[in-house]
Amino acid sequence: MSNNNAVAVGVKDSTQSEAALIWAARRAERGHLPLAILHVVDSRWSLDPARWSHALERSGEKLLKADAAQVQQRFQVEVTTEVLNGSVAASLGEYARKCSLLVIGSGSPHLGGSLTDRALQIAGASEGPVAVVGEMDDSQDRRGVVVGVDGSENSLKAVAFAAAEADRDGQELTVLHAYNAPDPESDAGLAPIELRRLISEQERVVLAETVAGLSTSYPDLSVKRVLEPHQEPVRALVEASANARLLVVGSRGRGGFTRLLLGSTVHGVLTHMPCPTIVIPPSDAHEAY
Repeated sequence: MSNNNAVAVGVKDSTQSEAALIWAARRAERGHLPLAILHVVDSRWSLDPARWSHALERSGEKLLKADAAQVQQRFQVEVTTEVLNGSVAASLGEYARKCSLLVIGSGSPHLGGSLTDRALQIAGASEGPVAVVGEMDDSQDRRGVVVGVDGSENSLKAVAFAAAEADRDGQELTVLHAYNAPDPESDAGLAPIELRRLISEQERVVLAETVAGLSTSYPDLSVKRVLEPHQEPVRALVEASANARLLVVGSRGRGGFTRLLLGSTVHGVLTHMPCPTIVIPPSDAHEAY
């Protein structure tokens, strides 16, 4: 599909994939955008790739046909389907360049730990925004958009994306900045009062500069600023978005290593995902591949 405004969703035979499909279709319908339903066939590790690839493609086409029919019965949206070949994470991550948003299911806990979760791999490999959706479809009971910030260029992109989402849907935007400030009691001997005050003031400036300009771009948008100086960012974001409609985070923050595809904060959020979460890649995402 050449339409860069399309919403794309990667599907497989799972309950998480079903939830992602419905979430993506609803978003496409609301934005009057086309929907691309994708399925990836990865036969690289089979003993007879040619034989199994053909069988897997037929199975994938059957799945796509059923999913397309389901969407067209429930939503007013233009639907196309496509079978991709190769690594799931790489194929979907590259396809994200062709669409406005790639949607995937959250995956499920399994032996081997969260580092091997396919959703984490896809979010890390994506060259465009990725929405990770869990099993529950309770968006109508949720309110507000939450975005995590830290002053980095990536988090500024996340704020811009989150503000547009909140304004379009008439939701309040919560801009949250959590950081580990020196504790007045436990760190009293290590961090002088002047240093603690300086750090606190600097982080307040970071939050203020992050939201600067939003009132001009979105005059009707309600913005709530939250500063959490003594809480881990992952915990703060998970708690703040427990009842939110959407959480938006940058894939890497100001303290991250550029060689890491996912920063520790977004990794932690996705393994404790409280609501549908959109991961925004850095501007130089394509340079990591």
